[in-house]
Amino acid sequence: MAIPLLICDDSAMARKQVFKSLPAEWAVDVTYAKHGVEGLDAIREGKGEMVFLDLTMPELDGYGVLEKVKEEGHKSIIIVISADIQPEARSKVMALGALDFIKKPVNSEKLAEVLKTYGLL
Repeated sequence: MAIPLLICDDSAMARKQVFKSLPAEWAVDVTYAKHGVEGLDAIREGKGEMVFLDLTMPELDGYGVLEKVKEEGHKSIIIVISADIQPEARSKVMALGALDFIKKPVNSEKLAEVLKTYGLL
């Protein structure tokens, strides 16, 4: 059975790049969101059991999405994919419940490694 996967990023190019980096053998049903509000709606609709989340987005940023997911009690597994690689950003997203943090642009080997580390692949 395919895992509902949400790719939430305001950049169409980044969304495509993340999709192309997904392991071929990983059974996922992909939904895309252009900003945090769309992303939260998708999570509430059950389309984001697994989420790849950007931090810098219009309307609602990744931090806001993480806060709402935690506040509303959703069980989404969230991996942040961002170019903001400052240690403060990483520690903040981890404190808000992100599973991990991957530097953008995502590398397919790194993504597979992270997924395997957490038993998701």
